Amino acid sequence: LVQKTSFPETRPNAQYARYLLYIGQIKAVQLEYSDSHSKLMQALRKAPPSPNVALGFKLSATKLAVIVELLMGGIPDRATFMHKELKERLRPYYALTQAVRTGDLNAFKEQTQRHEALFKKDKTLTLINRLRYNVIKTGLRDINLSYSRISLQDVATKLGLETAQDAAGVVAKAVVDGVIDATIDYDEQSLKSKQKFDLYTSCEPQKALHKRIAFCLQMHNDAVKSMAYPDETNKDGEDPEERREREKRDMADVDLDEDDEDDMIL
Repeated sequence: LVQKTSFPETRPNAQYARYLLYIGQIKAVQLEYSDSHSKLMQALRKAPPSPNVALGFKLSATKLAVIVELLMGGIPDRATFMHKELKERLRPYYALTQAVRTGDLNAFKEQTQRHEALFKKDKTLTLINRLRYNVIKTGLRDINLSYSRISLQDVATKLGLETAQDAAGVVAKAVVDGVIDATIDYDEQSLKSKQKFDLYTSCEPQKALHKRIAFCLQMHNDAVKSMAYPDETNKDGEDPEERREREKRDMADVDLDEDDEDDMIL
């Protein structure tokens, strides 16, 4: 319906801001998070600039924008939660953002259960439930960087999952999605992280630096060569010695011509 209709060009600014908010909500439900975030940011920019005007609209748009940005894999700027008029009302969403940023699934569950009534009222609970996998991905990245080998039971404990089988399923999906670079040893029920190759322990940086230095030296030599212009007077291909003799003869002829002119004057 939205695609088949066009919003009228002659409309009040407040009405257009409300329209952008509704489109952002629809796009978020349809998993089009980039478009949703763009529309919500436009809605906030269209909102009245006065701090005490349209607080309800600004609050709704900010809450939804925070959730959508988290679903996109980003972390909202801290200044978003520091507005004087909205700070207290955004505190539950700030706590939720902290849980997602740290990858703490237990803290995420606690915040979701504690403010479930508020999230239902704001109509963001469905989107917040989608954040669970984002929290798990963040926690898995930290585990992958911290441990070269860890049992699936310990992974389940750290992520707040119930069993090792749940952890194995989550880890397998994360490996397929490219979230972590690891393998699962089902015989030993463990997760083995592939150690990342440290480029700076090899000779590659030295080779790259040598290549750049050689390029700079070659460019300097080419510049010096290009500044050595050929002698345009040497068109007949004469040797330097012959050219010097010719120049001497020319200078002698000039001196003789000057002496003849002096004699004529006398």
